[in-house]
Amino acid sequence: QVHLAESGGGLEQTGGSLRLSCAGSGISFSRYGMGWFRQAPGKDREFVAGISWSGGTTNYADSVKGRFSISKDNAKNTVYLQMNSLKPEDTAVYYCAADAWGLGAVVAGAYEYWGQGTQVTVSS
Repeated sequence: QVHLAESGGGLEQTGGSLRLSCAGSGISFSRYGMGWFRQAPGKDREFVAGISWSGGTTNYADSVKGRFSISKDNAKNTVYLQMNSLKPEDTAVYYCAADAWGLGAVVAGAYEYWGQGTQVTVSS
């Protein structure tokens, strides 16, 4: 059974940094692209960042380019999202997901497995 567990969320001030982690079990990250999505209250879930199975290709939403960085450690079966220069509009529940196509796609429909999410709150 596949399980994705996010951690690292919390309360941070504007301009601060957080590092999210997503650990997987029952799945080999070396065969999956991984993505981070977020959902703010009253809004649809949106793509944040994606990384290919090898880690060689990354994609970012325009709203986070230059501030967030996605990486993965296939040996540890863990994907990370380093979030710098946080803004109040980054406040959301952040989800990691596994993409069987291996691409780290920007569309949620490409992802087969999802974590339960971790709350990130950025105060102004």
